[in-house]
Amino acid sequence: MSDKKDATRSEDFKKATASALRAVAGSAEVQVAYQPGPSGLAGKRARLPLPTRALPPAEMARLRGAADALALRLKHHDDNVHNARMPSRREARDVYDALEQARVEVIGSTNMAGIAANLHAKLAETCESEGYDRMTRKDQLPIAAALGLLARERMSGQAAPKSATRVLDLWRSTIGDLADNALNEMATNAGDQSAFTRSARKLLAALDLAEAEVDAEPDPSDDTSDDEGEQAGQQDQNQEGEGQSQSEAESMLGAQPEQMEGEAADDEAGEEADDDSAAAEGDDRPGGPQPRREKPSGDPEASYRPYTRQFDEEIDASDLCDADELARLRQHLDTQLQHLQGVVAKLANRLQRRLMAQQTRAWDFDLEEGQLDAGRLARVIVNPMMALSYKHERDTEFRDTVVTLLIDNSGSMRGRPITVAAMCGDILARTLERCAVKTEVLGFTTRAWKGGQSRERWVQEGKPRNPGRLNDLRHIIYKSADSPWRRSRKNLGLMLREGLLKENIDGEALLWAYRRILARPEHRRILMVISDGAPVDDSTLSVNPGNYLERHLRDVIKEIEDRRAVELVAIGIGHDVTRYYKRAVTIVDAEELGGTMMKKLTELFDEDAAAAWARASIERTSVVA
Repeated sequence: MSDKKDATRSEDFKKATASALRAVAGSAEVQVAYQPGPSGLAGKRARLPLPTRALPPAEMARLRGAADALALRLKHHDDNVHNARMPSRREARDVYDALEQARVEVIGSTNMAGIAANLHAKLAETCESEGYDRMTRKDQLPIAAALGLLARERMSGQAAPKSATRVLDLWRSTIGDLADNALNEMATNAGDQSAFTRSARKLLAALDLAEAEVDAEPDPSDDTSDDEGEQAGQQDQNQEGEGQSQSEAESMLGAQPEQMEGEAADDEAGEEADDDSAAAEGDDRPGGPQPRREKPSGDPEASYRPYTRQFDEEIDASDLCDADELARLRQHLDTQLQHLQGVVAKLANRLQRRLMAQQTRAWDFDLEEGQLDAGRLARVIVNPMMALSYKHERDTEFRDTVVTLLIDNSGSMRGRPITVAAMCGDILARTLERCAVKTEVLGFTTRAWKGGQSRERWVQEGKPRNPGRLNDLRHIIYKSADSPWRRSRKNLGLMLREGLLKENIDGEALLWAYRRILARPEHRRILMVISDGAPVDDSTLSVNPGNYLERHLRDVIKEIEDRRAVELVAIGIGHDVTRYYKRAVTIVDAEELGGTMMKKLTELFDEDAAAAWARASIERTSVVA
């Protein structure tokens, strides 16, 4: 009786919250759905977290706050105005969106005490759950969250939640006068979205996250798929200077690779000699003839190079934090798994049944010994000594297999995407281990934002031109192929650690995973990549052509796919990866990841089973002949 009453109370609350959301948004057309996971908005469709039946007061306040935040976004936000000044870089876009969300919540709750209380409860719960009170360095707090809180304080005149006070004080003391003035201007223009976006761009420029507004006019002729990377590279090239003129930088970074074949980078004396020496060293410079672009080298790194590998890191997940923190992160992952366990576990069991059926599903009949054949019982009854009344189960050809899961650990995966990726990696490893399929789980990111020790060395050595990759790689081994799941299960929780996710240099990470799996003794090797965007590293793109990292990724993918030693498949989260990989699928919502992973693996194993069946049929035919 109590459960029924709780269920009725929960349904009533959901209906009331949905009605309030539509009323605050001023639109009866808004569709409201309750699903596990965070809240979100897609057009006129609002997604809210699924409430529990008990509905404690804290949860009710949090859900109301999430609903009010979406409603105010619908009421006070104009996508056209917002997108007109949207910066090209991913990190800058995250900050830009956080500032706009702070604006709509502040102006929408100014004269509504109930909404203000709900939003404050939601914000306080977020700060507490993300562990802001445990942060002792400013780089532990993502810049989008930090600037969103600072802008909210300046616009509302109210202090941030107590749990965020200490880390925000570190940010306040370091942002500088220009950023401080931009925050004041944003507070003044909070009621005018167009003026607010101009002020927000000033803040981004003051913090070197985006180009100044005067240089931000879009080029209507530049409508290629690589425009984001090229704009990012051009912007920082202009800021770095290095004695180049504006037109030279635009020519170098705005051109397509085919157009750069015969162009000169600048008119400095001795440039031809520099080009010759750069070509001899394998430097991928945009000026001068470069025949290896016409005929790609067998080595995908021939036209790509890191400035230094000294500070790169390949490390076990257990070495990145202490045992207590790792246990806490794993416990948090287990809590999250409860919401996704049912759906993905069902798919995992289906995959396991498919694999087990492929491994043992054939019989040899009419044998003199083995298991009694029920179809020959009549013969046995007539003559118990009759031979050829037995059968034996035969293993079909099922090649020993290893699967590597390579997960993008970049900053844009923060939140639900990386949580779902960690959960799916955990379930996949458990499932395949039961089927005697070795599984390896790897992650890739960088050790620092905007370069690290590599960039510092480059600066100390006089900033030589076209230095190549300018950041310190961090390649993480969450689970090696030979390590059982029970020993590696805690490591998978590390993906949820604050401050781990930074930049993503996909090409080198893919090469690293490819070389690891290529060294395995298994006959069949499957490499699955999970990513949510093109490779981005601000430090590298600021001093190299804008498509430098993306071009290298394409070269690496082509090399792997052409050699066919490894079966490569990619899953893009909110990003079209089909333009990179031959075998790929793109999903819109991170919640689809588990089902998509299982589906793609099932397809791969079904292909293998079909090929084995065809080979067996040919063999049987030849024997009969």
